[in-house]
Amino acid sequence: MIDWDVMWVATALMLVIEGIIPFLKPDAMRKALTMMAQMDDRAMRISGLVSMVAGVVLLYLVKA
Repeated sequence: MIDWDVMWVATALMLVIEGIIPFLKPDAMRKALTMMAQMDDRAMRISGLVSMVAGVVLLYLVKA
Protein backbone atom coordinates (compact mmCIF):
# COMPACT_ATOMS: atom_id res chain seq x y z
CA MET A 1 0.00 0.00 0.00
CA ILE A 2 1.21 3.49 -0.84
CA ASP A 3 1.95 5.83 2.04
CA TRP A 4 0.56 9.03 0.51
CA ASP A 5 2.14 11.27 3.15
CA VAL A 6 5.59 10.04 2.11
CA MET A 7 4.72 10.51 -1.57
CA TRP A 8 3.67 14.12 -0.97
CA VAL A 9 6.82 14.84 1.05
CA ALA A 10 8.99 13.30 -1.68
CA THR A 11 7.21 15.34 -4.36
CA ALA A 12 7.59 18.54 -2.34
CA LEU A 13 11.31 17.90 -1.80
CA MET A 14 11.79 17.17 -5.50
CA LEU A 15 10.16 20.51 -6.40
CA VAL A 16 12.31 22.39 -3.88
CA ILE A 17 15.53 20.76 -5.12
CA GLU A 18 14.64 21.29 -8.79
CA GLY A 19 13.88 24.95 -8.10
CA ILE A 20 17.26 25.76 -6.53
CA ILE A 21 19.27 26.10 -9.77
CA PRO A 22 16.75 28.25 -11.69
CA PHE A 23 16.40 30.49 -8.63
CA LEU A 24 20.13 30.91 -7.97
CA LYS A 25 21.52 30.72 -11.53
CA PRO A 26 18.81 31.34 -14.14
CA ASP A 27 21.41 31.88 -16.90
CA ALA A 28 23.06 28.52 -16.18
CA MET A 29 19.66 26.83 -16.25
CA ARG A 30 18.80 28.44 -19.58
CA LYS A 31 22.14 27.28 -21.05
CA ALA A 32 21.62 23.74 -19.73
CA LEU A 33 18.13 23.58 -21.24
CA THR A 34 19.45 24.83 -24.56
CA MET A 35 22.12 22.12 -24.52
CA MET A 36 19.50 19.49 -23.65
CA ALA A 37 17.30 20.63 -26.54
CA GLN A 38 20.20 20.00 -28.90
CA MET A 39 20.88 16.46 -27.63
CA ASP A 40 19.80 13.56 -29.81
CA ASP A 41 17.24 11.05 -28.51
CA ARG A 42 19.83 8.38 -27.70
CA ALA A 43 21.91 10.73 -25.53
CA MET A 44 18.77 11.98 -23.78
CA ARG A 45 17.64 8.42 -23.05
CA ILE A 46 21.06 7.46 -21.70
CA SER A 47 21.16 10.48 -19.40
CA GLY A 48 17.64 9.64 -18.19
CA LEU A 49 18.66 6.04 -17.54
CA VAL A 50 21.76 7.12 -15.62
CA SER A 51 19.63 9.47 -13.54
CA MET A 52 17.09 6.75 -12.73
CA VAL A 53 19.79 4.22 -11.81
CA ALA A 54 21.50 6.78 -9.58
CA GLY A 55 18.17 7.46 -7.86
CA VAL A 56 17.50 3.76 -7.29
CA VAL A 57 21.02 3.25 -5.90
CA LEU A 58 20.61 6.26 -3.60
CA LEU A 59 17.26 4.95 -2.36
CA TYR A 60 18.82 1.53 -1.72
CA LEU A 61 21.69 3.07 0.25
CA VAL A 62 19.36 5.26 2.30
CA LYS A 63 16.96 2.40 3.06
CA ALA A 64 19.74 -0.12 3.83
